[in-house]
Parts: sequence; structure tokens; C-alpha cells
Amino acid sequence: MLDLVIEARKASLAPGMDVRRILPFRLRRMVGPFIFMDHAGPVDVQPQMVHSMDVLPHPHIGLSTVSYLFGGQVTHRDSLGVQQVIRPGEVNWMTAGSGIAHSERFEDPAALAGGTLEMIQTWVALPEKEEEAAPAFNNYQPEQLPVFTDTGVWMRLIAGNAYGLKNDVKTHSPLFYLHVVLEQGARFGLPKEHSERGIYIAKGSLEVAGTAYTAGQMLVFNKGADPLVLAKEASTLMLLGGEPLGERFIWWNFVSSRKERIEQAKADWKEGRILLPPSDNTEFVPLPEDRSKPAGDPSPQALS
Repeated sequence: MLDLVIEARKASLAPGMDVRRILPFRLRRMVGPFIFMDHAGPVDVQPQMVHSMDVLPHPHIGLSTVSYLFGGQVTHRDSLGVQQVIRPGEVNWMTAGSGIAHSERFEDPAALAGGTLEMIQTWVALPEKEEEAAPAFNNYQPEQLPVFTDTGVWMRLIAGNAYGLKNDVKTHSPLFYLHVVLEQGARFGLPKEHSERGIYIAKGSLEVAGTAYTAGQMLVFNKGADPLVLAKEASTLMLLGGEPLGERFIWWNFVSSRKERIEQAKADWKEGRILLPPSDNTEFVPLPEDRSKPAGDPSPQALS
């Protein structure tokens, strides 16, 4: 029934910005097409430290980045000229395809006051035929994302399809991604539409088949498993999964089905062939030192 429990690991993106990294994991690189997942916050910093947390312009290829906030706000800028503030309940879906650079800046000190900034960022690998697609960006508002409620259960469909819910978020392969809030004692089952499924416990605790699981753990279930999930206390979950895409290599911010494409992306960024955001082009994250890690190993410096 339960294939694996992934324990989130601590990673540091910037001063004051530690995250819990869930994917990739050495025993499980992907769940469906999801190849990367970070949980940042809640973050509480002094106003004078806000800009030290900014994620400077950096590149991606071969994936879509998905940003979803529980609290606070972040300003996104990218090579396409897009500038978009994302707020709780919205979705920023950026498809890197053949190559894009973007930044994420914390320009409203009030959004960090009192530990209100909290966000989940995932990467969705692209099918091979879409890996070199033209870059694109979309912001989706809460009213575009269907909500379902039942006794003790609230859920918002971020993307894909699950539990009979669908929305117009543009995806490239079969998947599902949900924000779920449970009251203590609530019970629910996993969606049956997809072969690979995982539950990340952002807050609270769950019981599955008599065993308790707590915040910071991802539960990955076997194909066809139909467990009954019980909320032992008020809990916030992220459910995700879909159909597998096959092997992917990941190095720093690059994902591809081909190792040689990773090497090309390294050279492209180093030589300035991936454009910086036109409104945020005075600084950037340099290519990390390659310490002879194969392209299949995740870099600890990965950014979203």
C-alpha cells in the first residue's frame, strides 16, 4: 500500500531562507512528472533583511516551475518580460522548455512580517516532445481553480484532474496537484485517476493503516493502493502525482531526458545565451562549480 516515506531535508537558498526539500529523493526521484518540491517558510525576517532573501535571475530548461503560496507575496520576473506578483491561492506556472531565466523577489516587507511568507514550489518535468517547447508563463487566479468541500474536507485543484475536478491550467502530461485542508477526524481517500500518487504533509499529522505520519513527510503510495487517510489533527496537505515520463537527469536548475542537453544548458548560461529578465538584468546567479557530479545527481544549490 505505502511504497515509501520521504523525510524532508533542510536546504538553504539565501540568508534567512531555509527550505524543506522533499523531491528529488535518492530512493525516489519523481512522483508522476513531479521532479522537485520545496516547502519554504513560514519566514519571519527583519525588514532590512528582506532583499537578502531574493532569488536572483537564474535559468531553467526542460521543466515547468509551479509556485503556490499559503501566505505572503513574491514578485516574479522572467526573460519573456513578464512581471507578476503572486499571492496566496494563485498559481504561477512557468514552462521553461528550451530555456528561460527568472527571478523571485520579496519586495513587500509587510509580506514577511510575522512569519506570513510560506510557499510550495515544484518542478514538473516535460514529456520528451515538449522539452524544447517555447518558454511560456501563466498566472491563474483563485476563481480559476475549482474548490471542493465535504464534511471536514476542503480542497483546491491547482492543476490537472482529480476527484472529478478539472481546470484550465495548461499542463503537458497527465497529472494532478491539490491543496487540501482537513479538520481533525476528517477522512478521505486518494484520487484514483493516476498511477503515481503522493501526499506531502505541510502541517498537522495523518494516520494511514494504523501508523501516524507528521509534518515534513511525503507518503508515496503503490499503484492501485486505496488507503483511508485520517487527520489526527487539523492538517494541510499537498497531493500530487500523475503518469511517469521515464528517466530524467537533473543538475542545478536543469532537467532533461538527455545528459548532453544538460551540458549544453551549462554552456548556454555561462556564455550568456539564455536571456536575463529585461527588468531585472543587473545581477544573476552564476553557474555553480561543477564538482564532477554526473548530470543525474541533484545539486544542493538547486533553485526554483
